Amino acid sequence: MTAAAAALVSFAVPACSAGAQDDGPAPTATAPPGTPAPATPSAPDLRTASAYPLSAAPRTVPAVREHVPARGPGWKPAPGARVLVAPADRAALADEGRLLAGELGLGYAESDQAQPGDVSLALGAKGSGPPESYTLTVQGGRVTVTGPDEAGVFYGTRTLKQEIRGAGSAPEGTVKDAPAKPQRGLNLDIARKNFTTGWIEDRLREMADLKLNQLGLHFSDDQAFRIESDTHPEIVSTPHLTKADVRGITALAARLHIAVVPEIDSPGHLGAVLRAHPELQLRDAAGRAVKGAVDIANPASAKLVDDLLREFLPLFPAGAWHLGADEYQALVVSDPQASFPQLAQAARARYGATARVRDLATGWLNDRAAVVRPSGKALKAWNDGIFKGGVAQAAPDIQAEYWTGKENGARPPAEYLSTGRKVVNLNDEYLYYVLGEPNQFTYPTGKRIYEQWTPLVLRGTAAVPASYDAQILGARLAVWCDLAGSQTPAQVAAGIRMPLAALSQKLWDPRPPQAPWSEFQALAGRLAP
Repeated sequence: MTAAAAALVSFAVPACSAGAQDDGPAPTATAPPGTPAPATPSAPDLRTASAYPLSAAPRTVPAVREHVPARGPGWKPAPGARVLVAPADRAALADEGRLLAGELGLGYAESDQAQPGDVSLALGAKGSGPPESYTLTVQGGRVTVTGPDEAGVFYGTRTLKQEIRGAGSAPEGTVKDAPAKPQRGLNLDIARKNFTTGWIEDRLREMADLKLNQLGLHFSDDQAFRIESDTHPEIVSTPHLTKADVRGITALAARLHIAVVPEIDSPGHLGAVLRAHPELQLRDAAGRAVKGAVDIANPASAKLVDDLLREFLPLFPAGAWHLGADEYQALVVSDPQASFPQLAQAARARYGATARVRDLATGWLNDRAAVVRPSGKALKAWNDGIFKGGVAQAAPDIQAEYWTGKENGARPPAEYLSTGRKVVNLNDEYLYYVLGEPNQFTYPTGKRIYEQWTPLVLRGTAAVPASYDAQILGARLAVWCDLAGSQTPAQVAAGIRMPLAALSQKLWDPRPPQAPWSEFQALAGRLAP
């Protein structure tokens, strides 16, 4: 191979065959799975770099987007090797350094003086690359990982960890990598089914290795309210997470660069609240109670929900909040104005003679957004709570979390995107893992996500025009526990493992995957903890 050829960029895909650095399977040991065996001292390798074949790209999930190959022995953990963090970056990168050192069985030090075998982590200049990007270089028996922010450096350590877990060594050369979408993650319904802190923390660790960065936490619904409350202890279900539990979860998430995005769904899905406060129950013109719905014409309903929002805002320090707003049952009847005259009257009193019940619901959403907005958190709501036309309009800074096009008066995704609204993809055709598979839901598969879905496929199986790509912020796989007893937590974890791996690939790299599903599946299996 010529020198010019050696300088060509090798784009990495999961199908890459093992190269010179893939020198057999990861070593076996009695340590926990994934912990590399200590290297045994050997005679020095006196070959020059030119004696080695050109390196092949690493095989990781998600695949790295760019690899510049080089000639050399690559890198593997060895006795005496360390993970180094420069003293100037101690505050930012010490957690990342200590975590990687523990995972690879290396020492940890804060020093600028790298020795052969060391791994150096450092922050680059601000703006030196896109957010969450990194450069990982293996050269001269050393590894360096740099990025413009802490998350980028962290993702570089995830790549190195996977290289060692999968092949036992990291190939010579340089990886340049960055995500295609800023929001990548999992949505978890803990209201209908209780999950322990340990289970949730295991999912966070799994997500981090896949470079996923968002955990949506739906903790309030008709079935239960699952987090301790000081302002309204009467609504809290048993079992539930204590605030100390939540602080532990969010602290681990922060160390793994995952934002925990809480959701107190309203004005529907409030059955747990209504069991303690039946006076807030929405009733139709015949006096019949409406499941899970509070009366949004009653100021006491807003006060209670706002009490909860203000209480829980400090508990979740990450930068986003989900307001819910889906499936308010007053709006699924044929004539909301006739069925709920008190809501129609309140709408006209607030917005004028032409206002309708959906305008009052939009006002509710905007009022809750106004409570959260001073915190600086990004605002989210389900797409079926954001209506077309009407007197009142949903605030433009609320991201539409698009999950369905099946609701009454369904709006296609382009109607949200054409107004300039940012959208997050939770397409119920591909990304809804609904326990028990009720209402014609089927469990999503990694294969189907990997082969058919892209972030542009927001509704059903059809993609929106590519011109909207920048407005689609990312996606989450959503676990909903409608029939909570149909799977154990362990079965849920096993069931979502490959869909999450496939989702991570499709959100990290916008290009069609080059590896067939069977190869990707086998690779993900080898790399799993």
